Amino acid sequence: MSNRGEILDSSRFGSENGIRHGLLYSGVLGWLDMGHARGDDVRKLMAQFSTGEAGSDSYYRVRYEQTMGISRFATGRFNVWEIKKGRTLTERQSIALAMMMSTAVAFENWQSMPWFSWYTDSGFSGEDLVSDLFGFYKVNYPRVYWGELKFASKESALRRWDHYGPISRYKNTGFLPLLFPDPIEKFTCPRPYKGQLPRFMKQVMPYKFTPNDDIVLRSDDKAGIINAFQ
Repeated sequence: MSNRGEILDSSRFGSENGIRHGLLYSGVLGWLDMGHARGDDVRKLMAQFSTGEAGSDSYYRVRYEQTMGISRFATGRFNVWEIKKGRTLTERQSIALAMMMSTAVAFENWQSMPWFSWYTDSGFSGEDLVSDLFGFYKVNYPRVYWGELKFASKESALRRWDHYGPISRYKNTGFLPLLFPDPIEKFTCPRPYKGQLPRFMKQVMPYKFTPNDDIVLRSDDKAGIINAFQ
């Protein structure tokens, strides 16, 4: 659950790489949770594809999960898919994106359940899914995106937060960015609105399942549930 104290001073950075936590406001992607955008989960997933393709089995298993911790208790959602060996890098990226997106939506929905309302209101928080998607592209197309994303100054970011309120108030169930005009500027849209993804975040199309699909095998078309004590 993001809070005002997590807003970073963008002038301290010249690249998004290496930022592990905190919030930044981008004129292109809206609020970004840099923890979600790290891409560590996607990096681990892509490594599983590489290991499977290098193995000798005709099918290999990949697993992706998103979790949250509540004291010593962890809960979340996961998917396990069987992949037919022989996938190109483009195919692997497409499958990985579909896996990440379906699991992320299931996880945000899980956080929205009434039994977690005492702990968090961050299910489908406006920044979560677009931050996940940015993390996917950071891993699969590594370069510096800083200049393209038009990060606001800390003063401008705080102004948005104080004017519109916490980002968790604004629910976003899709992967398009939610943009918040700077309230100090005149003749702008006076309320948050959906933007469009930049071109670099449209390079991969999520894998589409077909009847009798033998490329990706799923035991269930719904994400599994993780409940565990750590």
